[in-house]
Amino acid sequence: MHPPDDDPDLFRRLHGDVKRVRSDKVHHHRNRPEPQARFRRDDDEQVLSESVSGQVDPAELETGEELTYKRPHVRPADFRKLRRGQFSIAEEIDLHGLSADEARAALGEFLTEAVARRLRCVRVIHGKGLRSGPTGPVIKRRIGRWLRRRDDVLAFCSARPVDGGTGAVYVLLGSGS
Repeated sequence: MHPPDDDPDLFRRLHGDVKRVRSDKVHHHRNRPEPQARFRRDDDEQVLSESVSGQVDPAELETGEELTYKRPHVRPADFRKLRRGQFSIAEEIDLHGLSADEARAALGEFLTEAVARRLRCVRVIHGKGLRSGPTGPVIKRRIGRWLRRRDDVLAFCSARPVDGGTGAVYVLLGSGS
């Protein structure tokens, strides 16, 4: 005598050991495309294009924590000229060795006098903080904030390597109005 076709033993004999499905949902696994770093690719293409053109901005050669700031009304051409060190430096101040409070006061006096004398561009040497110990540069960390707060500072940027690099900034001054 043969067992009926719907017998569970017949099923096991034909299909072997099976495990009960705990879910009745089908999961389709799609191969997702590899992510593409579009902005990185664009940056790489721009760098390649600039390297072939032969035009190199000396202000971009030095790596490090570069400081830059420009008020919206400053012409891009003037900011480029500042970054390239093409403004004549009328005066400079060196803040090496000063405490943060001393440096802030000295910078304030220096800039006030420079504006009163109608100087267009000055250099502020703040140092790179290489001997500041584990806390890092003290004055360099604060100088950008101090300069941004002054209405008479139109723009500033790290100097070219020959003028102190990331240890100094060129400051473009205006009347402060």
